Amino acid sequence: MEKKEPNKKQLYAVLVAAFLGWMFDGMEMGIFPLIARPALLQMQQAQGMQLTDAFVGQWMAYATAAFLVGAALGGVIFGWLGDKVGRVRAMAVSILVYSLFTGLIYFASEPWHLCVCRFIAALGMGGEWSLGVALVMEVWPEKHRPLMAGIIGAAANVGFAGIAVLGMFFKVTVDSWRWVALVGAAPAALTFIMRLFVPESEKWQDSVKSAPVNSSPLREIFTPPLLKWTLIATALSSVALIGTWGSVQWLPLWADKMAPGDPMAKAYTQAASAFGAIVGCLAGAWVGGFFGRRLMYFMLCLGSLLTCAWLFRGIDSYGANFLALTFVVGGFTATFYGWLPLYLPELFPTRVRATGQGLAFNAGRILAAVGALQMGVLMQSFDGSYAKAGAIITLVYAIGLVIVWFAPETKGKPLPA
Repeated sequence: MEKKEPNKKQLYAVLVAAFLGWMFDGMEMGIFPLIARPALLQMQQAQGMQLTDAFVGQWMAYATAAFLVGAALGGVIFGWLGDKVGRVRAMAVSILVYSLFTGLIYFASEPWHLCVCRFIAALGMGGEWSLGVALVMEVWPEKHRPLMAGIIGAAANVGFAGIAVLGMFFKVTVDSWRWVALVGAAPAALTFIMRLFVPESEKWQDSVKSAPVNSSPLREIFTPPLLKWTLIATALSSVALIGTWGSVQWLPLWADKMAPGDPMAKAYTQAASAFGAIVGCLAGAWVGGFFGRRLMYFMLCLGSLLTCAWLFRGIDSYGANFLALTFVVGGFTATFYGWLPLYLPELFPTRVRATGQGLAFNAGRILAAVGALQMGVLMQSFDGSYAKAGAIITLVYAIGLVIVWFAPETKGKPLPA
């Protein structure tokens, strides 16, 4: 019997669900850079300590590392779950987890509380990415893959920009940061909508029927011939994640320090980065569809390396020049997140796709966690200088210029069955 293609309503239901899931994921990620400094300063003050950015940098590094490790584990756990019980059910659970535990930050009274909440919320965030990407790429026709990758990549930055706009109208201070954290619980409502209206991937259903009884997605991606692609995908993801989480995510804190009398500085900085990222993700995936996957990645690494060097080595005050360059840096460094949803699904067959790309993308976050911790160490070594620490961390893009040529070119090829 001939298979029935998904109708337009089903296609758009899948796209909207994945977009909203990743958009709210971005919103959750954007909440923390806005509230981190006022929250940590309040907690430092409550302990009777002298207010310093070295303390903020240290705990920001711990919280960022906790997030990245949690996201890595979540990518593996929920990716495996998605390959076992279906993309839609696993994605609904992942969204519920990250929503509830971001909202629980409202009750934090110690720095380690922030780390614990960020870690558990990150389990859901790491899982949502791999599941949403797998679902969209399996349901939508092949010719739309570059566009779909750009849309999914941009989704997180739409959420990131949205929370930044909220920060423009709602001043995030030591007295108000808890209410911003509470906003993070809102996406939990999306899980009920998903279960009612979003269809499951037929490709996944077919792969389950034809898979061997003793098949194990996690074992298979660590066994040749897939082992090579797992390692390459992890390396490519790591470069992008270390650059973002080791330095670019710290830009709102840097702006807050450079403009202590302007509580809106961090919100404008986050908005500039996020809007640049939206443009970059949409354009990057589209351009990647023409030039090929490897050349596109090479150009992104080169652009990120040069613009980050300009920002961290050439700017020393908050203002229009800083915001304009932040927009450009956001565009280059976040375009990887439009490229990765396009490329990673092309490396793994359907039966292990969520596990493979989830592990590769999120294992990169383990290395990014090391980068974030090093950012904290470097800040202490440079007496709280975000610029000097960021200039060193972003040299990681030079590594990407080399390793991409060991990856396969997949442009024009169908998804592995």
